[in-house]
Amino acid sequence: MKALINIALIAIASVVIFVIARSTLEIQDRPQVNNCIGECYAAYLAENGTIAEQARAAREAASAANPADLGKALFVTCAACHGAGGEGGIGPQLNARDAAFVVDALNTYKSNVARGPQSAMMFGVAAALSDADIANLAAFVESL
Repeated sequence: MKALINIALIAIASVVIFVIARSTLEIQDRPQVNNCIGECYAAYLAENGTIAEQARAAREAASAANPADLGKALFVTCAACHGAGGEGGIGPQLNARDAAFVVDALNTYKSNVARGPQSAMMFGVAAALSDADIANLAAFVESL
């Protein structure tokens, strides 16, 4: 009798687990998403191209963009300390600086060499920048 009760409990537990698992995997009465196959996928490719084509188009757009425009997108992070127009704040004023100053400063910070009292804040920021990022930021700052 005890074995029969154990089998019944295991069966009930299995059904409960199955029902819970199924209900969390599928949202009932909702359209399925991420199920783009067949005609849907063909339409997506016709509109957007393949992943490789999308990546190539993004690279071409980036290479054709004005360095100052690319730098403006990067400067969003800088604006928190240097001001939206480079007028200064926590960080020094940048809007009167030329590109050579910005390149030199960022490369110095990237080398973990102090330039002023708040240099430690810039070490990590500059380390994340590529040479192209630095050139683009310098072009934007010079345009301010």
